[in-house]
Amino acid sequence: MTTMTILTEADLRRIVPLDLEAIACVEDAFHALATKAVAMPPILRLDIPEHRGEVDVKTAYVPGLDGFAIKISPGFFDNPKIGLPSTNGLMVLFSATTGLVQAVLLDNGYLTDVRTAAAGAVAAKHLAREDASVAAIFGAGMQAGLQLEALSLVRPIRQARLWARDPGKAMEAAARLMHKLGFPVSAETDGRAAVDGADIIVTTTPSSTPVLKAEWLQAGQHVTAMGSDAEHKNEIEPAVIAAAGLYVADSLRQTRRLGELHHAIEARLVAADALFPELGEIVAGRKPGRSGPAQITVADLTGTGIQDTAIATLAAARAASVGAGTTFTS
Repeated sequence: MTTMTILTEADLRRIVPLDLEAIACVEDAFHALATKAVAMPPILRLDIPEHRGEVDVKTAYVPGLDGFAIKISPGFFDNPKIGLPSTNGLMVLFSATTGLVQAVLLDNGYLTDVRTAAAGAVAAKHLAREDASVAAIFGAGMQAGLQLEALSLVRPIRQARLWARDPGKAMEAAARLMHKLGFPVSAETDGRAAVDGADIIVTTTPSSTPVLKAEWLQAGQHVTAMGSDAEHKNEIEPAVIAAAGLYVADSLRQTRRLGELHHAIEARLVAADALFPELGEIVAGRKPGRSGPAQITVADLTGTGIQDTAIATLAAARAASVGAGTTFTS
């Protein structure tokens, strides 16, 4: 006899909020990536260019965990024009012992949003200055807001600026976030102005042309690039990578292929075989992080399957503890 639990987006929003435990869950995943024999194959990717669509499939097995997740994550970036969200998808959690399905998480991309924001918080926790209090966010979508919310859980954020290609969306998002988070959030029409005096800069766009210029950066800033999860995406100028005092990848294998590092290599500003630390190595204390308050640090986060297995495992555990979802026995 086997059992399987189906969890809806509503279930998951109730039991897996973006909180310190979710951040710790993703932080532990990065630690495992650096210290355990994790099996994490390359991302399987499908492009549907005529509809500005892309589908990523990610997975990872972590020794010691009872299960592993496979995530199917579509992003169709014209959807907002017809009143639909740009991202959706689901995760399936399998037993690592038998391969049987344990849970189907019909999250419509919600868990991806949470684990992505949590990864940004982990990067800021380990790379940004401890007194970092001013954030600049590039983008005005769901992830922009979640990144700012996650930052406020790990750093004493007291002010934020938002820049987006659509100034109206930036103004709406700034007003919404100021009401939710309780500190001033302004919409900036100029990217340089958003960056000026910021301690942490997060890019959260699907842009294929850089929105963050190297000449804008100032001593002591930390940059987290979230949006470059495909070969054609490029949010920050390659010169940012070359000039950074410390560049950190979530997965060096991935960032060489589809992250911001990929563009710096193509521009011949960084050698194709250059070695850089991964975030998990810094979390685990195997590589040094920020060297001092004036250093410019960059985290290149392309999204890893281990984050999906981690958040799916957390969701299933919380569901079991509170009896959430619908369970089928066969």
